Amino acid sequence: MNDDGRRMHTAGMIVPAGERRRDRRQRATATRRLEREAMNSLARPRTPSPDDDAPPEGYLPAAGEPGPDGLRSWLRFRAPAHQDTSATLAAGYPFLAEGGLGTEGLYIGQDLYSGASFVYDPWVAYQRGLISAPNMVIAGIVGSGKSALAKSLYTRSLAFGRRVYVVGDPKGEHSEIARMVGGRAITLGHGMHTRLNPLDEGYRPKSMSDAEWAVQVATRRRELVGALTETVLGRPLAPVEHTAIDVALDAAVRSADVPVLPHVVDRLLAPDADDDPRLAEDGRQAAHALRRLVLGDLRGLFDGPSTEVFDPTLPMISLDLSRVAENDALLSVLMTCSAAWMEAALTDPQGGQRFVIYDEAWRLMRSASLLRRMDAQWRLSRAYGICNVLIFHKLSDLDTVGDQGSAMRALASSLLALAETRIIYRQESDQAGPTSAALGLTGTERALLPSLGVGQGLWRIKERSFAIGHALHPAELAAFDTTARMR
Repeated sequence: MNDDGRRMHTAGMIVPAGERRRDRRQRATATRRLEREAMNSLARPRTPSPDDDAPPEGYLPAAGEPGPDGLRSWLRFRAPAHQDTSATLAAGYPFLAEGGLGTEGLYIGQDLYSGASFVYDPWVAYQRGLISAPNMVIAGIVGSGKSALAKSLYTRSLAFGRRVYVVGDPKGEHSEIARMVGGRAITLGHGMHTRLNPLDEGYRPKSMSDAEWAVQVATRRRELVGALTETVLGRPLAPVEHTAIDVALDAAVRSADVPVLPHVVDRLLAPDADDDPRLAEDGRQAAHALRRLVLGDLRGLFDGPSTEVFDPTLPMISLDLSRVAENDALLSVLMTCSAAWMEAALTDPQGGQRFVIYDEAWRLMRSASLLRRMDAQWRLSRAYGICNVLIFHKLSDLDTVGDQGSAMRALASSLLALAETRIIYRQESDQAGPTSAALGLTGTERALLPSLGVGQGLWRIKERSFAIGHALHPAELAAFDTTARMR
């Protein structure tokens, strides 16, 4: 206690002597209230007057001082990254899905993940820069729906002025569709009256001069006769055989208004008197190979003038090879001839945009000459305005083309590399690995392949992936159905 009768509080506050505890609590409460009011008044922003040179002492805006005196950090605010499963993040981002390819093109079906409509057109995709090559590959096991996809793709494109050429149809399932859309199906085989003359001049582009046309016809005839001979012989031609064929072909063309293969065979077996007498021996094996197409087991298809005229103005042309599907040699010869027959129209830059369909491609690519023609057309598809479509069961079918490390195997693999649109329908589990390795699929895409249903496919368009369910109109389903006999 002090001399004046006051006493010292334990907290350092001097209080009057004899003050009651209740009075002290009231005084402390009042003191805290005054302190809070003083702090609030200091924190409350005040607009300085124009006469003030600086904010008054103790002035602090709610947002802090502006400029470098605000003591703010120059580093940006960075929140820590958060990782979680897509199932958990779906609650925060419920609409996270691939945006699709837009609305321009052909309607295909529905995206299995986003539920949105999926539209695709190879020419539109090329114009938009989504792909750099319009060629396509469609693979899937039997009954997965790959053929229905190809048919709906090219029939729906007819409304946009496109045309369709089916270079070879070993099963004959495109013939009825060709007739339905106003096109033509040409059936080739034994017992038929249909003939194709490999030496026909073929379709002439309107922009080609007489001199250019003469050179092109001569070159095509020479290449085709050589390719047919190699196909039957099963080996490349020797240099002396090339010479013998060239001389015989020139003589056959000079001696007839419409040259046919029997004329070439006759000149190979019996050259003109003015020719080198050794030509008969040099071209002996080539002559007997071509004679098989004229008088042997392959006769009746190429030994006379053509009974069909190739009309590139039709919306669709299909070559039905179902009657010779069991004869691999005859199938290869027919495909070689038909490809050359259509080649003039395919390589016409003024021919417009066209689909070129190779169904059961694994069988067609066994012919070296046909494979070389396919490779050339695929590389020049942009210049010709064509979209080549390969259809087969599995990507490992390419391993049946040629020997390991051969030129044919390399050409077959290059066709896959030249197609930036790959559509993979259901594959068996043992094929998921080779398919994934060939296309560079992710683990998620690989696991999807064995679980795909009928009409569902994995679309790989360059580096983008889509899981698409193909939609068919009832009329399309009835026309495209290939399982009617099983039911």
